[in-house]
Amino acid sequence: MAGKILANLIVMGSAILGRAFIQAYRQALANASKSGVAQETLQNTIRRGSKVMTEQEARQILGVTEETSWEEILKKYDTLFERNSKNGSFYIQSKVHRAKECLEAVHQGKGEGTPT
Repeated sequence: MAGKILANLIVMGSAILGRAFIQAYRQALANASKSGVAQETLQNTIRRGSKVMTEQEARQILGVTEETSWEEILKKYDTLFERNSKNGSFYIQSKVHRAKECLEAVHQGKGEGTPT
């Protein structure tokens, strides 16, 4: 008998707390939209997510100059990528890959043919 009463109290308490949480969340959203916090947060998230690597940053990551040939860029890329895949950082490995993609787009944009 006591177990049944205790179970009912737990279920009813959970339902009450759940409704209160949902109501508080809705009120917080309403307050945020009134003060403009929601739009500002969304805009900051979009700006951060769309940051594109510059050509200068890509060249620094790979350690190449503007005069470096495409073949040498690929050799640098392969070396850095492999070195970081074995005992390095996935973050650095992804930066190296993005740098190669950036320089590849620049290379193609200059009309120097398709990189191999």
